[in-house]
Amino acid sequence: MTTTTLPKAHSSIVEATELPRIIKVTDNLYAAAFSLMKLLPARYILDRAEAAGLISPGTRIIETSSGTFALGLAMVCRLRGYPLTIVGDSAIDRDLRTRLEMLGTTVEIVEHTGQAGGIQGARLARVAELRRQHPDAFVPGQYDNPDNPGAYGIVADLIGTTVGVVDCLVGPVGSGGSTGGLAAALRQTGPALHLVGVDTQGSIIFGSPDGPRMLRGLGSSIHPGNVKHAAYDEVHWVTAPEAFHATHQLYREHGLFMGPTSGASFQVASWWAEQNPDSTVVMVLPDEGYRYQSTVYNDSWLSEQGIVPAPAVDGPVTVEHPLDATAAWSRLLWARRGFDDVVMPVVES
Repeated sequence: MTTTTLPKAHSSIVEATELPRIIKVTDNLYAAAFSLMKLLPARYILDRAEAAGLISPGTRIIETSSGTFALGLAMVCRLRGYPLTIVGDSAIDRDLRTRLEMLGTTVEIVEHTGQAGGIQGARLARVAELRRQHPDAFVPGQYDNPDNPGAYGIVADLIGTTVGVVDCLVGPVGSGGSTGGLAAALRQTGPALHLVGVDTQGSIIFGSPDGPRMLRGLGSSIHPGNVKHAAYDEVHWVTAPEAFHATHQLYREHGLFMGPTSGASFQVASWWAEQNPDSTVVMVLPDEGYRYQSTVYNDSWLSEQGIVPAPAVDGPVTVEHPLDATAAWSRLLWARRGFDDVVMPVVES
């Protein structure tokens, strides 16, 4: 008699979706491809808050996000009985807002009216106002809550078990959770891990001037507390046309239908892997491409925005200071220095 062991059913869509697939893309390049990466820290932060007695079903959750962290929170809150208010901006497209509201989320859209920190500063100011109106509410605080990077320990274990020793980790930087959390966990067994952060022009995270960003989902107009600058060995700034081209290339050549932050990660990681063929490289791909079918994957939308996706044929330009970054792909050897050490170096008299 043959005994068949049935596969274990997942307890929820959160458990089934929160971890990435580890995929070998080239000889030395692997992808940690998430369906919805921010689902993991959303679940983990609420788990920790529950364990600490800070929340229970019925507690209002208030957070700022215009992207996938909002969706991750909405999924977890709906399943656990937490009313959720999301403060976002115009980057919340109609389809995303529909998905959030179908999950019972209250969505508030704010405009930039000159506050410090740009539109993210305006969103945070509204969150603080709502917090005063609802003193019993809980704010996950993705930008500063150490449970955001802390959530990625389980992913580091998965990478270590699947890939083995990782020489280089490449990923987009927004809140600092994924790259910072993964690097910290992986460096417990491999302290030489080379960490490459991917940013974009118009983001102040690594010392560039604040400005408009067509490439969304990475970068920031504030300095998130979870970005530990001294963890990064390199920083790359990529443009929207380059990243959108890489997003299309990732699908055409490897069948990975991902979003534009994943394209930015692939752009940098594939170059780095080619330059270092004896190194094992893992790139973080944060979310799938279905949300972007009417934008990044749509020729009419790209034309309306005046964007022609194009590769950076010659690779990045290496610069010595963030202010030297060009309007195209630029690279700075950050060398695990603090923010002030890079942006305001000591001048010898």
